[in-house]
Amino acid sequence: MIPHKSQPKLISGNANRTLAQAISRRVSMSRGMTVGLVDARVERFNDQEIFVEVYENVRGEDMFVIQPTSNPANDNLMELLIMADALRRSSSQRITAVIPYFGYARQDRRSKARTPISAKLVANMIAVAGFDRVLTMDLHATQIQGFFDIPVDNLYAAPIFALDIKHNLAKTKDKITVISPDVGGVARARELAKRIGGALAIVDKRREKAGEVAEMTVIGDVEGQTCIIVDDICDTAGTLCKAADVLMEAGAAEVHSYITHGVLSGPAVERITNSSMKSLVITDSIEASKAVRQAANIRIVPTAPMFAQAIMNIWNGTSVSSLFDHESLEAIYEGTY
Repeated sequence: MIPHKSQPKLISGNANRTLAQAISRRVSMSRGMTVGLVDARVERFNDQEIFVEVYENVRGEDMFVIQPTSNPANDNLMELLIMADALRRSSSQRITAVIPYFGYARQDRRSKARTPISAKLVANMIAVAGFDRVLTMDLHATQIQGFFDIPVDNLYAAPIFALDIKHNLAKTKDKITVISPDVGGVARARELAKRIGGALAIVDKRREKAGEVAEMTVIGDVEGQTCIIVDDICDTAGTLCKAADVLMEAGAAEVHSYITHGVLSGPAVERITNSSMKSLVITDSIEASKAVRQAANIRIVPTAPMFAQAIMNIWNGTSVSSLFDHESLEAIYEGTY
């Protein structure tokens, strides 16, 4: 049984300090007292080995380590694992990995012979490092939760996106169609469509090889509609921009995209800036680059309110799934929407 401490303890690696500080501020507001990030240093030696030193006493504490495993994925993953080891050896009572973006999630099955299931390997490493539970957002495939032998809370960005759409696209609310960019994302698109009362369509695609799309077909009527493409990850944005073009050719009035994790590598920002998309909305699960922040048609919505409340609920031993209720989320995001 975990002793009830006066407050949860938060610590962050270097992957997304901005988000960690925002979560800290939201937890402080909820607690009515300052809940700052634990004073620690996470740095590299000259040979790039990672070293962690925690300056505060964490014995018997309920620790939450905030660290997405985004680019550079291997460095950020090692920081996460080494922080867990440091906390475990410092006698922390419980250690929760708060991973807003779970890297390696796309390697969740063997697509060809003699290939790894890296997501399972990473799950094993996280458990062995000493974490007692995982808090993440929009796993690429929900069955990845089964790769872990520890509890996993998978938050969803769809409720946040629904609030944003109702606030920013209110004028076209009767002509909104939610688009799944592939057959595998239909469940995610259907959930968002249900929340906003929109129609549903699919862009079916065929890939010749990874990263290249050979052909796209729209399944459903999008003529005169405000189309909202929803997906969990946008990497190079090639598929996304091509899907927007196909929808515009099919008669869509305008195209917006709502993507949980803006990986946005390589030519992604340039492609989006020059695309037919009116806007791309991403979350702050991954630290935005300067190019992303300066792009005219890219907007970032905050996840800190949801993560902060989830951390509070885990610490209190109350329901995390209650955050997906519209009434609960509206209260959490009061002042934002």
